Amino acid sequence: MKLIKGVFIIGVAFFIILTLLSLLIPSNIFVAKTVNVQADSLKVFKEISDLKNWKNWHPVFMNNNANVQYSENTNSVNSFLTWESNGKQNKLLITNNKYPSISFSLQRKGENDLLNVIDLAAIKEGGNLQIQWKSKTKLKWYPWEKFSGIFIEKLSGQGYEAALQSLKVFVEKN
Repeated sequence: MKLIKGVFIIGVAFFIILTLLSLLIPSNIFVAKTVNVQADSLKVFKEISDLKNWKNWHPVFMNNNANVQYSENTNSVNSFLTWESNGKQNKLLITNNKYPSISFSLQRKGENDLLNVIDLAAIKEGGNLQIQWKSKTKLKWYPWEKFSGIFIEKLSGQGYEAALQSLKVFVEKN
């Protein structure tokens, strides 16, 4: 009985220490990825601001198996698209659509919304254009969620980089 009581006390103490340590981890995780392209900023903005154009460059939507459903209007505030992946419904909702940036929220039932912004900025040298994809994840206070936040950049950053590289190839070819 003493052994069980000791193990229980150590387990509770360990959980309390982990919870206290997790409070030191920020609740907001920011990920930013950037790519430079040789293209007209209005052309690029047209590609990113209209959700129907995302099938031309975004790896998730280039796949014909994604079964994407679009709202009636696809290039204004409150426009959205939905698709299913891993048995869950996803929704991408435009929250701001003013040149030179677009803001949108990625929503998935049972998960925190991901707030995203894609910004365009002209670079003085050589007529290049810089495209930056910024993402903000708001974590709950749960210790396991806070510690998982440490790996968000590794997990989601690769997807943002792939999408930006694909956008670069598409706009420079067309």
